[in-house]
Amino acid sequence: MKKHYAFLIPFISLVIIIISCSKSEDDYYLPVTPVITEPEPESPVNVDLTQVPYNHLSEYHFFEGDLKNLEPSLNVLPYAPASSLFTDYAHKKRFVWMPPGTKATYNSDKTVLELPVGAALIKTFYYENVQNVNPVGATRIVETRVMIKKATGWMFAAYVWNAEQTEAVYDMAGSITPVSWKDENNVIKSADYRIPAAAQCFICHKSQQVVDGVVVTKQIPIGIKPQNLNFDYNYGTAAKNQLIKWIEAGYLEDNFSLPSAENTVIDYNDTSKSLDLRARSYVDANCSHCHMTDRHCEYRPMKFAFSETGNANGYTNMGVCVDTQDMQNFPVEMNKIVSAGHPDQSMLFYRINTTDESYRMPLHGRTVIHEEGVALIQLWINSLPRCE
Repeated sequence: MKKHYAFLIPFISLVIIIISCSKSEDDYYLPVTPVITEPEPESPVNVDLTQVPYNHLSEYHFFEGDLKNLEPSLNVLPYAPASSLFTDYAHKKRFVWMPPGTKATYNSDKTVLELPVGAALIKTFYYENVQNVNPVGATRIVETRVMIKKATGWMFAAYVWNAEQTEAVYDMAGSITPVSWKDENNVIKSADYRIPAAAQCFICHKSQQVVDGVVVTKQIPIGIKPQNLNFDYNYGTAAKNQLIKWIEAGYLEDNFSLPSAENTVIDYNDTSKSLDLRARSYVDANCSHCHMTDRHCEYRPMKFAFSETGNANGYTNMGVCVDTQDMQNFPVEMNKIVSAGHPDQSMLFYRINTTDESYRMPLHGRTVIHEEGVALIQLWINSLPRCE
């Protein structure tokens, strides 16, 4: 083989030399176009734990564009509970924000999610088709409440909106805003909407525990329980289970199963659901933040948390056939918290059906009667078998 092809060696060498001399290095190493990676967009939200609460709501940058439109900034996630606390018929928009790289922890279906330091919960109260504004029929935002998780615990901040609806100013003194609006049935209603003072916020948003013989009280959120968020929410482009959405957004650890149907609160306005389930969901939303273990009204016999009304002691925890004891000198015929079959003899019904501040329930958050809620509880009491 070597003899047959030996004569080609000089020729091949010449070709290599020619090629090497006729082409530059650049002809064989094409320039590499650099790959430009777009930086990840950053949320404009500014929650400096050394500076909050800010004097103005706009300083947080929770919303983009005109502040009154409440359009959430990047990574500000809207949410809603299945059943809402009644607040003089005000509408509410709720949002959550967490610092980059942090997420909430699941503890149980019935307890609030443990949010990281730096997280913020934002809730805005507003009315539509308002009659005592210019122009008539406009939306009127009254207040925005912000809760921020510091290393030392939760902080409250209330922001009162100006008449121009361009800004909200920090104010924890409490105030009253008269509001008149036309409801979905074209009925004009009115309320002296009460923006709570700091002490009133604390009554509902507190937990009390005994540690080494000392009562330790801390401020807490009350609505962000898995049992309350376990339903589809419309995010504009699609509807999705809120807990799954939080996980996908990086706001919640993915280490738990979604609550079962039995452990999930429903919308108490949903007439397709059982009366019992609707009543339990109503008192959970409107009463349980005070009437449960370690809360403001723990000393009372009622335990209105959804998880405490679906068991063997459920009716007792809701006050069915339970004596009123020494509760504020009610009329003698009103000797039961819930007198089954007798709303007019039930202390619970009386207290949700009055605006008298000495008796009304809840203690704070409403100045008018929740007509639909009262009707629901009346139906529920009438459906119960009579007390012995």
